Amino acid sequence: MGLWLVLFLLEHLLTNSQAALWVGEDGRRFVKMVNSLHNLPYLQVIELGLLAVPFAIHMFWGVRYLMTSKANSYSIKEQNPHLNYGRNKAYTWQRITSWILLVGIMLHVAKFRFIEYPNSVHLGSQTFYLVNVTLDKGLYTLADRMQVALYDENQILEEEALLENRNTEERVMQAAQEAKQQHSLWKGPFVEYNEQEALLLTAAQSYKQRLDWTRVLKKQKLSGSEVVAVAKDFGTATLLTVRDTFKSPIYVGLYTIFVLAACFHAFNGFWTFLITWGWVLKMAAQRFWVCIALSMMAIVAFLGLAAVWGTYWFNLTS
Repeated sequence: MGLWLVLFLLEHLLTNSQAALWVGEDGRRFVKMVNSLHNLPYLQVIELGLLAVPFAIHMFWGVRYLMTSKANSYSIKEQNPHLNYGRNKAYTWQRITSWILLVGIMLHVAKFRFIEYPNSVHLGSQTFYLVNVTLDKGLYTLADRMQVALYDENQILEEEALLENRNTEERVMQAAQEAKQQHSLWKGPFVEYNEQEALLLTAAQSYKQRLDWTRVLKKQKLSGSEVVAVAKDFGTATLLTVRDTFKSPIYVGLYTIFVLAACFHAFNGFWTFLITWGWVLKMAAQRFWVCIALSMMAIVAFLGLAAVWGTYWFNLTS
């Protein structure tokens, strides 16, 4: 279970690093990778079965261990036994990072998967994705290069006003509904093609999509200097959310701790797995795999910190 989560961490931070490492590409590789993941069939089943359930099981076991185990590399009270060896320190830090990850993962999932997850709306054959971001000078030029539209509160009100008092379109909607009822499946198929009804139903569909568009725009509650960014694909909308997050020095600091804790916990756990399950027994082999685990820890930490520090401050500032 833990080994699977280590592989997910590697994939996750590798994807996120694409927002920062390819400076000058406006995160296009990140967008491409996120879109390919988002377009997987049965995505919600995959998220539930391959991510949510393994994380929940690992967290449950982890909390049980935390409740029954104690740090053994230091002691507040001198009479309590403790050993100041490297593996004892690693054991202690594995417990400490468990608490950090327990809180951090829940907040991270809540933020990016639910609170700030892009809303979608269909206009014609195109799907648009909407996210709230705080306005900065660099956002104007970045939005232009990425073909992203920005809407402030006044523009949203203008969109809403365009649909007010449009009695003609409402009558079209009503007529289209009546036409659908006349030719429902219960009353048999269409006898012949009716151009007038085709135009009527198409116009009604277009108007309904405009209504949905306005409702989704209004749903994006803006505060302060926020605007709504409208992207043509899910990956671009996600990139803008990530960029907006890492504009904040507070989030940069918190995610730095989060990434370092995750990398230590994952690869210290990986090395412990090799020992516990009998894959590595000889001391020479253990020393070799310690070097492998530390190297992987450093590489993956670099990828994660690149995303945290580089997405806004180096790559997508303007």
